[in-house]
Amino acid sequence: MIISSAADYREAARRRLPRFLFDYIDGGAGAERTLAANMADLQSVTLRQRVMQGVAGVDLSTQWLGVAADLPVLIAPIGMSGMFARRGEVQGARAAAKKGVPFILSTLSVCPLEEVVAASARPIWLQLYMLKDRGFMENMLARARAAGIEHLVFTVDLPALGLRYRDAHSGMAGPFAPQRRLSQALAKPAWAYDVGLMGRPHALGNVAAYLGGAMKQKNYLRDIAANVDPTLDWSTLDWVRARWPGRIILKGVLDEADARDAVRCGVEAIIVSNHGGRQLDGAPSVARMLPRIADAVGDDLLLLADSGARSGLDVLRLLALGAKGVALGRAYAYALAAAGQGGVENMLDIFAAELRVGMMLCGVGEAKGVGRGILIPKIDGSAP
Repeated sequence: MIISSAADYREAARRRLPRFLFDYIDGGAGAERTLAANMADLQSVTLRQRVMQGVAGVDLSTQWLGVAADLPVLIAPIGMSGMFARRGEVQGARAAAKKGVPFILSTLSVCPLEEVVAASARPIWLQLYMLKDRGFMENMLARARAAGIEHLVFTVDLPALGLRYRDAHSGMAGPFAPQRRLSQALAKPAWAYDVGLMGRPHALGNVAAYLGGAMKQKNYLRDIAANVDPTLDWSTLDWVRARWPGRIILKGVLDEADARDAVRCGVEAIIVSNHGGRQLDGAPSVARMLPRIADAVGDDLLLLADSGARSGLDVLRLLALGAKGVALGRAYAYALAAAGQGGVENMLDIFAAELRVGMMLCGVGEAKGVGRGILIPKIDGSAP
């Protein structure tokens, strides 16, 4: 099929993957209203087209927390993405390094962090979930330090696992899930050979390294639900900081009060996110909350965002709403599942082209200079 957008990669991924994996990538919590709102609210933000602005070229480069990036995007952490393509996290990290953007590795990756670090020509960032086993947490942080990782993305919006009904229907969870997954895999022979057979081992690499043996994915979602720490609070950040000398970015902030608390606690950066609509169905979209959070914190910390971006124009909208960079989750996962490293590289090229054209037509020459001036206010005069 012809690939010209993230939507095309979504369809290509749907065709290639067993249903349980595609629905795991594609689905959200509950009735998926927040998932839908992330995209609808963002795409409803109206860009201000300008003419005669003399923009002869566009500079997409930026810098966050001492890290230079060729595009104002990051690759978001997605658990189990090593099952989307053969050793998927390695392919994703290589693609990100080649295109000059940060790659954030999930705690719940198939490939252990040491494998991904060794394969990448660029330093990776590590995402951390707070699990009940503090021994595992200390082990992860120590291993990350030893591997030379300097940026920790501490995900704080998962004290409990969101109710993801699509996963129960698809076979990712629910009755007879292993048998259902096997039958689906056999119906996708290209994936079954490339990933199911040749992509082994399929253990959750970071967890398996701690346990000293393979941890299977048979009850992946159930095990996550049983092991996330519901006691997570602001004192937990002190616990992490005492064991982590590098940068800490809080991921999952969606409220102005929480953002102000992050400033008070000395956090350098937050990722405004509702976990891609995979946690609280009925939570507001990122596009709705981002301007409020930007107004609340000003320049006191770095604002990044994720959830809902499916094009370079969506990235432009999020930058205009207050983000300094945008983490790509589903768009990355679709491209990885459809075509591996090459797919991710091409997806980033597509986003760059869309962003470049959008900036030129809005009369902006630098990604670092994008602001609310390129947006058309709502009829009542409020922010988009």
